[in-house]
Amino acid sequence: MTASNHKETTTEKPNNNNNALDEKDIALMKSYGLGPYAQSIRKLEQEVKDKLSHINQICGVKESDTGLAPPSQWDLVADRQTMQEEQPLQVARCTKIINPNTEDAKYMINVKQIAKFVVGLGEKVAPTDIEEGMRVGVDRNKYQIQIPLPPKIDPSVTMMTVEEKPDVTYSDVGGSKEQIEKIREVVELPLLNPEKFIALGIDPPKGVLLYGPPGTGKTLLARAVANRTDACFIRVIGSELVQKYVGEGARMVRELFQMARSKKACIIFFDEIDAIGGARFDDGAGGDNEVQRTMLEIVNQLDGFDARGNIKVLMATNRPDTLDPALMRPGRLDRKIEFGLPDLEGRTHIFRIHAKSMNCERGIRFELLARLCPNTTGADIRSVCTEAGMFAIRARRKTVTEKDFLQAIDKVVKGYAKFSYVSKYMIFN
Repeated sequence: MTASNHKETTTEKPNNNNNALDEKDIALMKSYGLGPYAQSIRKLEQEVKDKLSHINQICGVKESDTGLAPPSQWDLVADRQTMQEEQPLQVARCTKIINPNTEDAKYMINVKQIAKFVVGLGEKVAPTDIEEGMRVGVDRNKYQIQIPLPPKIDPSVTMMTVEEKPDVTYSDVGGSKEQIEKIREVVELPLLNPEKFIALGIDPPKGVLLYGPPGTGKTLLARAVANRTDACFIRVIGSELVQKYVGEGARMVRELFQMARSKKACIIFFDEIDAIGGARFDDGAGGDNEVQRTMLEIVNQLDGFDARGNIKVLMATNRPDTLDPALMRPGRLDRKIEFGLPDLEGRTHIFRIHAKSMNCERGIRFELLARLCPNTTGADIRSVCTEAGMFAIRARRKTVTEKDFLQAIDKVVKGYAKFSYVSKYMIFN
């Protein structure tokens, strides 16, 4: 009996191991490794596809409407005939409108290198579309105006416009309370409350020069201004205006201000202005003539005959001693704001700004750290914070301690002292 029982138990074992998977097990295997919302996302995507195909079916959208038709359906002869019927146009400038707002209105156009003509309008153009001084497209036979054209502005100038607002606010600029107040008076007040200036009978300041050692927050404050105002913000780096050919830099400056005048309100920020705004001198070889022409064009645009409108000009440099006196005079740059080295309170504030985004342990004495960093700029303090994070990563910790900050101060402030530009800036200025 015991032997037969033993045989039965041995024969039953393989049957237990080969159980077929039921529906729950299969469902579990299918969902293994999927995220909590994978099924609902897939279902939603399928619903969107079905809805799109249903909309296309109702609208009668064919494949040829959404892309190229198959080559068998191409009608090249008809396309060539259409292209031949539409004659190419010449670019001209409408210099004057004779008898405007009447049925007998005529338009004086100037076709470059050919002649001047008095012409009428084509069939596809309304009289309200054409203004004096506008570029237009005219046909080659009767020189009738067929299409109004946009103003000719270099694409490299258009690209200087800052489309997206920077994410820097005034609270991110540490150690510059006075400077922030001064620049807000000049830039924000005339744009937001122009009636105050009209009531007093004075013109608001036109331009601001931001100067100081590198790393003190000049460009950062300009980015904060761009974030704060709804005005169009154009950022120009001085070296971009230094061009190879004669007159190119001056033309770019003209187009820059022309584009700025077309906006409701505009702020132009010239960074590193000492690249083109240096004092005029004659080196005998004429090497700097083109740079000086560009600078003179900026001077001309700042107080030329053209009305400036709501254009504010900001300039930043760390070598104000090299700038030309004609550029610096009041009326062009009405206010000069110096960004000096931050004091103890300013350095503590900068440490707190950078530590806000870091994973630091509690109780770090930022005032003590600020005392250990005399004569440092905001950029130096940011470098200290980054280096402290590197020490924490090296020690495989997830938080930055006060000891890391002290080691970083030894390395950055004391070790890199010979690379500091602050002492040279103090000698020059």
